[in-house]
Amino acid sequence: MSSPVPTPAAGGRPGEQRSLPVPDGLEGQRVDQALTRLFGLTRAVAADLADTGRVVVDGRARGKGDRLTAGSWLEVELPPPPGDPAPPQPVDGLVVVHDDDDIVVVDKPVGVAAHGSPGWTGPTVTGGLAGAGYRISTSGAAERQGIVHRLDAATTGLMVVAKSERAYTLLKAAFKERTVDKGYHALVQGHPDPSKGTIDAPIDRHPTHDWRFAVVAGGRPSVTHYEVLEAFPAASLVDVHLETGRTHQIRVHFSALKHPCVGDPTYGSDPTLAARLGVSRQWLHAVRLGFAHPADGRWVEFTSEYPADLAGALAVLRAEN
Repeated sequence: MSSPVPTPAAGGRPGEQRSLPVPDGLEGQRVDQALTRLFGLTRAVAADLADTGRVVVDGRARGKGDRLTAGSWLEVELPPPPGDPAPPQPVDGLVVVHDDDDIVVVDKPVGVAAHGSPGWTGPTVTGGLAGAGYRISTSGAAERQGIVHRLDAATTGLMVVAKSERAYTLLKAAFKERTVDKGYHALVQGHPDPSKGTIDAPIDRHPTHDWRFAVVAGGRPSVTHYEVLEAFPAASLVDVHLETGRTHQIRVHFSALKHPCVGDPTYGSDPTLAARLGVSRQWLHAVRLGFAHPADGRWVEFTSEYPADLAGALAVLRAEN
Protein backbone atom coordinates (compact mmCIF):
# COMPACT_ATOMS: atom_id res chain seq x y z
CA MET A 1 0.00 0.00 0.00
CA SER A 2 1.31 3.47 -0.88
CA SER A 3 2.50 5.59 1.99
CA PRO A 4 0.72 8.95 2.07
CA VAL A 5 2.46 12.28 1.72
CA PRO A 6 2.38 13.98 5.15
CA THR A 7 0.71 17.34 5.40
CA PRO A 8 2.88 20.30 6.45
CA ALA A 9 1.56 20.01 9.99
CA ALA A 10 3.03 16.51 10.18
CA GLY A 11 6.47 17.71 9.23
CA GLY A 12 7.70 18.50 12.71
CA ARG A 13 8.96 21.65 14.31
CA PRO A 14 11.50 23.84 12.46
CA GLY A 15 15.03 23.68 13.80
CA GLU A 16 15.10 19.89 13.98
CA GLN A 17 17.13 17.28 12.14
CA ARG A 18 14.41 15.20 10.42
CA SER A 19 14.92 11.69 9.02
CA LEU A 20 12.32 9.61 7.23
CA PRO A 21 11.82 7.35 4.21
CA VAL A 22 10.68 9.12 1.06
CA PRO A 23 6.93 8.43 0.77
CA ASP A 24 5.62 6.70 -2.37
CA GLY A 25 3.63 9.83 -3.14
CA LEU A 26 6.86 11.76 -3.70
CA GLU A 27 8.37 9.32 -6.20
CA GLY A 28 10.07 11.31 -8.96
CA GLN A 29 9.55 14.69 -7.28
CA ARG A 30 12.29 17.33 -7.23
CA VAL A 31 13.95 17.77 -3.85
CA ASP A 32 12.68 21.35 -3.40
CA GLN A 33 9.12 20.34 -4.34
CA ALA A 34 9.19 17.42 -1.93
CA LEU A 35 10.44 19.51 0.97
CA THR A 36 7.70 22.04 0.33
CA ARG A 37 5.05 19.32 0.57
CA LEU A 38 6.60 17.52 3.52
CA PHE A 39 7.44 20.42 5.80
CA GLY A 40 5.37 23.38 4.59
CA LEU A 41 8.47 25.32 3.56
CA THR A 42 8.46 27.88 0.79
CA ARG A 43 10.09 26.75 -2.45
CA ALA A 44 12.87 29.31 -1.97
CA VAL A 45 13.71 28.07 1.54
CA ALA A 46 13.64 24.45 0.38
CA ALA A 47 15.99 25.26 -2.49
CA ASP A 48 18.34 27.06 -0.10
CA LEU A 49 18.49 24.02 2.20
CA ALA A 50 19.53 21.84 -0.73
CA ASP A 51 22.02 24.39 -2.08
CA THR A 52 23.75 24.59 1.30
CA GLY A 53 24.11 20.82 1.75
CA ARG A 54 21.38 20.35 4.34
CA VAL A 55 19.45 17.72 2.37
CA VAL A 56 20.91 14.19 2.35
CA VAL A 57 19.41 11.17 0.59
CA ASP A 58 20.89 7.72 1.25
CA GLY A 59 24.01 9.34 2.68
CA ARG A 60 24.67 11.80 -0.18
CA ALA A 61 23.92 15.51 -0.28
CA ARG A 62 21.41 16.29 -3.03
CA GLY A 63 20.67 19.40 -5.07
CA LYS A 64 17.29 21.10 -5.29
CA GLY A 65 16.61 19.70 -8.78
CA ASP A 66 17.52 16.08 -8.03
CA ARG A 67 14.67 13.59 -8.23
CA LEU A 68 13.66 11.43 -5.28
CA THR A 69 13.06 7.68 -5.20
CA ALA A 70 10.38 6.25 -2.93
CA GLY A 71 11.84 4.41 0.05
CA SER A 72 15.16 6.28 0.01
CA TRP A 73 16.28 7.60 3.38
CA LEU A 74 15.84 11.38 3.56
CA GLU A 75 17.65 13.54 6.13
CA VAL A 76 16.93 17.26 6.34
CA GLU A 77 18.26 19.96 8.62
CA LEU A 78 15.30 22.30 8.90
CA PRO A 79 15.88 26.03 9.43
CA PRO A 80 15.68 27.37 12.98
CA PRO A 81 12.45 29.04 14.05
CA PRO A 82 12.39 32.75 13.37
CA GLY A 83 12.91 35.02 16.32
CA ASP A 84 10.70 37.95 17.12
CA PRO A 85 10.76 40.27 14.12
CA ALA A 86 12.69 43.47 14.57
CA PRO A 87 10.48 46.56 14.79
CA PRO A 88 10.20 48.33 11.43
CA GLN A 89 12.63 51.15 10.84
CA PRO A 90 12.60 54.10 8.44
CA VAL A 91 14.65 53.44 5.30
CA ASP A 92 17.34 55.92 4.31
CA GLY A 93 16.62 57.43 0.93
CA LEU A 94 13.00 56.25 0.71
CA VAL A 95 11.19 59.44 -0.27
CA VAL A 96 7.41 59.88 0.01
CA VAL A 97 6.33 61.72 -3.12
CA HIS A 98 2.59 61.77 -2.37
CA ASP A 99 0.40 60.66 0.52
CA ASP A 100 -3.36 60.71 1.10
CA ASP A 101 -6.00 58.51 2.71
CA ASP A 102 -5.87 55.87 -0.05
CA ILE A 103 -2.36 55.74 -1.48
CA VAL A 104 1.25 56.58 -0.80
CA VAL A 105 3.68 57.05 -3.69
CA VAL A 106 7.36 56.55 -2.95
CA ASP A 107 10.63 57.09 -4.78
CA LYS A 108 12.52 53.90 -3.97
CA PRO A 109 16.32 53.94 -3.57
CA VAL A 110 18.64 51.15 -4.66
CA GLY A 111 18.99 48.13 -2.37
CA VAL A 112 15.41 48.19 -1.09
CA ALA A 113 12.95 45.39 -1.89
CA ALA A 114 9.24 46.06 -2.29
CA HIS A 115 8.38 43.67 0.55
CA GLY A 116 9.91 40.92 2.66
CA SER A 117 10.53 37.48 1.16
CA PRO A 118 12.47 34.30 2.05
CA GLY A 119 16.19 34.96 1.94
CA TRP A 120 15.88 38.77 1.85
CA THR A 121 17.33 40.42 4.95
CA GLY A 122 17.65 43.98 3.64
CA PRO A 123 15.27 46.94 3.92
CA THR A 124 11.82 46.95 2.31
CA VAL A 125 9.34 49.56 1.16
CA THR A 126 6.63 48.14 3.43
CA GLY A 127 8.96 48.12 6.44
CA GLY A 128 10.24 51.60 5.69
CA LEU A 129 6.72 53.01 5.48
CA ALA A 130 5.71 51.28 8.71
CA GLY A 131 8.85 52.57 10.41
CA ALA A 132 8.01 56.10 9.28
CA GLY A 133 4.51 55.84 10.75
CA TYR A 134 2.45 55.17 7.62
CA ARG A 135 -0.45 52.83 8.23
CA ILE A 136 -1.26 50.32 5.50
CA SER A 137 -4.56 48.55 6.14
CA THR A 138 -5.24 46.08 3.36
CA SER A 139 -5.75 42.35 3.14
CA GLY A 140 -3.07 39.83 2.26
CA ALA A 141 0.09 38.62 3.95
CA ALA A 142 1.39 41.14 6.47
CA GLU A 143 4.71 41.63 4.71
CA ARG A 144 2.95 42.35 1.39
CA GLN A 145 0.12 44.54 2.58
CA GLY A 146 -0.59 47.37 0.17
CA ILE A 147 1.78 46.09 -2.53
CA VAL A 148 0.11 46.28 -5.95
CA HIS A 149 3.29 46.16 -8.06
CA ARG A 150 7.02 45.73 -7.48
CA LEU A 151 10.42 47.00 -8.50
CA ASP A 152 13.56 44.88 -8.25
CA ALA A 153 15.70 45.76 -5.24
CA ALA A 154 18.39 47.14 -7.57
CA THR A 155 15.91 49.17 -9.64
CA THR A 156 15.14 52.68 -8.41
CA GLY A 157 12.14 54.94 -8.89
CA LEU A 158 8.43 55.25 -8.36
CA MET A 159 6.08 52.82 -6.64
CA VAL A 160 2.52 53.25 -5.44
CA VAL A 161 1.34 51.46 -2.28
CA ALA A 162 -2.34 51.11 -1.43
CA LYS A 163 -3.32 52.25 2.05
CA SER A 164 -7.02 51.28 1.95
CA GLU A 165 -8.82 48.12 0.89
CA ARG A 166 -10.68 49.99 -1.86
CA ALA A 167 -7.43 51.40 -3.25
CA TYR A 168 -5.81 47.96 -3.14
CA THR A 169 -8.65 46.35 -5.09
CA LEU A 170 -8.89 49.11 -7.72
CA LEU A 171 -5.14 49.45 -8.24
CA LYS A 172 -4.64 45.69 -8.55
CA ALA A 173 -7.36 45.70 -11.20
CA ALA A 174 -5.78 48.68 -12.99
CA PHE A 175 -2.41 46.92 -13.22
CA LYS A 176 -4.09 43.72 -14.41
CA GLU A 177 -6.11 45.60 -17.04
CA ARG A 178 -2.98 47.52 -18.15
CA THR A 179 -4.46 50.97 -17.59
CA VAL A 180 -1.48 52.14 -15.52
CA ASP A 181 1.22 54.19 -17.29
CA LYS A 182 4.56 52.69 -16.21
CA GLY A 183 7.47 54.62 -17.68
CA TYR A 184 11.14 53.72 -17.28
CA HIS A 185 14.47 54.96 -18.55
CA ALA A 186 17.13 52.35 -19.26
CA LEU A 187 20.71 52.68 -20.41
CA VAL A 188 21.31 49.74 -22.72
CA GLN A 189 24.44 48.60 -24.48
CA GLY A 190 24.78 49.35 -28.17
CA HIS A 191 22.08 50.82 -30.40
CA PRO A 192 18.66 49.16 -30.69
CA ASP A 193 17.48 48.90 -34.29
CA PRO A 194 14.93 50.21 -35.00
CA SER A 195 15.34 53.15 -32.63
CA LYS A 196 11.62 53.01 -31.79
CA GLY A 197 9.71 49.77 -31.55
CA THR A 198 7.87 47.10 -29.61
CA ILE A 199 9.28 43.89 -28.15
CA ASP A 200 6.56 41.25 -28.03
CA ALA A 201 8.14 38.08 -26.66
CA PRO A 202 6.90 35.66 -23.97
CA ILE A 203 8.84 35.43 -20.70
CA ASP A 204 9.23 32.58 -18.25
CA ARG A 205 11.89 31.17 -15.97
CA HIS A 206 15.10 30.26 -17.75
CA PRO A 207 14.93 26.56 -18.69
CA THR A 208 18.28 25.71 -17.06
CA HIS A 209 18.95 28.63 -14.66
CA ASP A 210 15.73 29.08 -12.68
CA TRP A 211 17.13 32.05 -10.71
CA ARG A 212 16.67 34.24 -13.79
CA PHE A 213 14.18 34.69 -16.59
CA ALA A 214 14.32 34.41 -20.37
CA VAL A 215 12.29 34.71 -23.55
CA VAL A 216 10.74 31.24 -23.71
CA ALA A 217 8.25 29.77 -26.18
CA GLY A 218 5.02 29.23 -24.29
CA GLY A 219 5.95 31.77 -21.59
CA ARG A 220 3.67 34.52 -20.33
CA PRO A 221 2.79 37.20 -22.91
CA SER A 222 5.11 40.18 -22.41
CA VAL A 223 5.09 43.47 -24.34
CA THR A 224 7.60 46.31 -24.06
CA HIS A 225 7.48 49.57 -26.05
CA TYR A 226 10.66 51.62 -26.35
CA GLU A 227 12.18 54.68 -27.99
CA VAL A 228 15.82 55.75 -28.03
CA LEU A 229 16.19 59.18 -26.41
CA GLU A 230 19.95 59.65 -26.71
CA ALA A 231 22.67 57.60 -28.41
CA PHE A 232 26.32 57.35 -27.38
CA PRO A 233 29.14 55.35 -28.97
CA ALA A 234 28.77 52.45 -26.52
CA ALA A 235 25.21 52.72 -25.25
CA SER A 236 21.75 54.21 -25.72
CA LEU A 237 19.39 55.93 -23.27
CA VAL A 238 15.96 54.44 -23.89
CA ASP A 239 12.46 55.45 -22.79
CA VAL A 240 10.47 52.31 -21.99
CA HIS A 241 6.73 51.85 -21.58
CA LEU A 242 5.57 48.53 -20.18
CA GLU A 243 2.30 47.10 -21.46
CA THR A 244 2.73 44.05 -19.22
CA GLY A 245 4.68 43.74 -15.98
CA ARG A 246 6.59 40.47 -15.85
CA THR A 247 9.47 39.91 -13.46
CA HIS A 248 12.68 41.40 -14.96
CA GLN A 249 10.74 42.20 -18.16
CA ILE A 250 12.84 45.15 -19.36
CA ARG A 251 16.09 43.41 -18.49
CA VAL A 252 15.06 40.18 -20.22
CA HIS A 253 13.68 41.81 -23.35
CA PHE A 254 16.70 44.02 -24.02
CA SER A 255 19.03 41.13 -23.25
CA ALA A 256 17.17 39.07 -25.85
CA LEU A 257 17.86 41.86 -28.37
CA LYS A 258 21.58 41.69 -27.46
CA HIS A 259 21.31 45.13 -25.83
CA PRO A 260 21.35 44.34 -22.08
CA CYS A 261 21.03 47.08 -19.50
CA VAL A 262 24.39 48.53 -18.55
CA GLY A 263 25.51 47.10 -15.20
CA ASP A 264 23.38 43.94 -15.45
CA PRO A 265 25.74 40.93 -15.65
CA THR A 266 22.88 38.57 -14.82
CA TYR A 267 21.56 39.29 -18.30
CA GLY A 268 24.83 39.56 -20.21
CA SER A 269 26.14 43.11 -19.77
CA ASP A 270 29.79 44.06 -20.27
CA PRO A 271 31.42 44.55 -16.83
CA THR A 272 34.15 46.70 -18.35
CA LEU A 273 31.66 49.31 -19.56
CA ALA A 274 29.85 49.34 -16.21
CA ALA A 275 33.14 49.84 -14.36
CA ARG A 276 34.13 52.71 -16.66
CA LEU A 277 30.79 54.41 -15.98
CA GLY A 278 30.87 53.73 -12.23
CA VAL A 279 27.69 51.63 -12.33
CA SER A 280 27.38 48.76 -9.84
CA ARG A 281 23.80 47.70 -10.66
CA GLN A 282 21.51 47.70 -13.66
CA TRP A 283 20.96 51.19 -15.14
CA LEU A 284 17.17 51.15 -14.86
CA HIS A 285 14.92 53.77 -13.26
CA ALA A 286 11.13 54.07 -12.94
CA VAL A 287 10.77 57.70 -14.02
CA ARG A 288 7.02 57.96 -14.52
CA LEU A 289 3.91 56.48 -12.93
CA GLY A 290 0.36 57.48 -13.85
CA PHE A 291 -3.02 55.97 -12.95
CA ALA A 292 -6.64 56.76 -12.14
CA HIS A 293 -6.79 57.71 -8.45
CA PRO A 294 -8.82 55.05 -6.61
CA ALA A 295 -10.75 57.66 -4.60
CA ASP A 296 -12.38 59.55 -7.49
CA GLY A 297 -10.97 58.28 -10.79
CA ARG A 298 -9.03 61.43 -11.64
CA TRP A 299 -5.76 60.83 -13.50
CA VAL A 300 -2.65 61.42 -11.40
CA GLU A 301 0.94 61.24 -12.60
CA PHE A 302 4.27 61.33 -10.80
CA THR A 303 7.84 61.69 -12.04
CA SER A 304 11.25 60.95 -10.56
CA GLU A 305 14.74 62.32 -11.21
CA TYR A 306 17.71 59.99 -11.74
CA PRO A 307 19.63 59.05 -8.59
CA ALA A 308 23.27 60.08 -8.36
CA ASP A 309 24.86 56.86 -9.65
CA LEU A 310 22.75 56.75 -12.81
CA ALA A 311 23.10 60.48 -13.46
CA GLY A 312 26.85 60.14 -13.02
CA ALA A 313 27.07 57.41 -15.63
CA LEU A 314 25.20 59.59 -18.13
CA ALA A 315 27.51 62.50 -17.37
CA VAL A 316 30.52 60.35 -18.26
CA LEU A 317 28.97 59.31 -21.57
CA ARG A 318 27.97 62.87 -22.47
CA ALA A 319 31.45 64.12 -21.69
CA GLU A 320 32.92 61.52 -24.03
CA ASN A 321 30.39 62.09 -26.81
